[in-house]
Amino acid sequence: MTERAIHSDLRQISRRKFLRESGSLIGAASILVLVAPRRVRGVEADSSQVGAIILLGPPGAGKSEQGRRLNERHSIPVISTGDLLRDQVKRGTQLGLQADPYMKAGKLVPDSLMNPILEERLSQPDCERGFILDGYPRALAQAESLDSLLKKKGFPRHVILLEVPTERLLKLLSGRRVCPRCRRSYNIYFQPPKNEGLCDDDGTQLVQRPDDTEEVIQRRLETYQNETQPAIDYYSAQGRLIRIDGAQTPEKVAAEIESKLGLQ
Repeated sequence: MTERAIHSDLRQISRRKFLRESGSLIGAASILVLVAPRRVRGVEADSSQVGAIILLGPPGAGKSEQGRRLNERHSIPVISTGDLLRDQVKRGTQLGLQADPYMKAGKLVPDSLMNPILEERLSQPDCERGFILDGYPRALAQAESLDSLLKKKGFPRHVILLEVPTERLLKLLSGRRVCPRCRRSYNIYFQPPKNEGLCDDDGTQLVQRPDDTEEVIQRRLETYQNETQPAIDYYSAQGRLIRIDGAQTPEKVAAEIESKLGLQ
């Protein structure tokens, strides 16, 4: 028997053994589907890495909602710098105590406080395949710092900008309600919960964030225009900015993101 024939027989035996132990051809196919990693266009075919998906947009544009949908579909963590900071404040850490006055005033937290918190979070094991950044970077210096960090880690970068008219943003923000347990967001005008005031997922009483009051909203929008627009221009000049109409329904926004990123 030739060497080629021997190898062919061995492959047939291995295949029959795999199918037998899997239960059936259908069972084997199901196993393959379950373990096959999702990939982003441009990533090497033998890699399960998704990379960094950066969600930008003004306050209230729906970044948290789209981050949640991407997380559920692609199994990479959503990292909200706002949530990270609120956790630091809640736990009374030194960084949290220093950041709290900036947050209450609707101002950007200085990089000297934000960068160490973010870098520590990105070093955790659940970020190895990739992650979703919700609302960060918020300034040009942060965009440049983040680029250096992601380049060092070898992550592909995908920058999404959700664009929403200011008039709509005011209703989106003032009407926003958040589940304090699962962090899911609702809007009493555009996307109310099934039962008034209660989270659809776990029945928890919804709350309005302190930074969603009208006075703070105006300051946040001014800060976004003054501080974040240069970061947006930075990504646009690199040809890496993907613009999405954030005024669409959350479902249509999610579908457009999937389409433009080529996520499967």
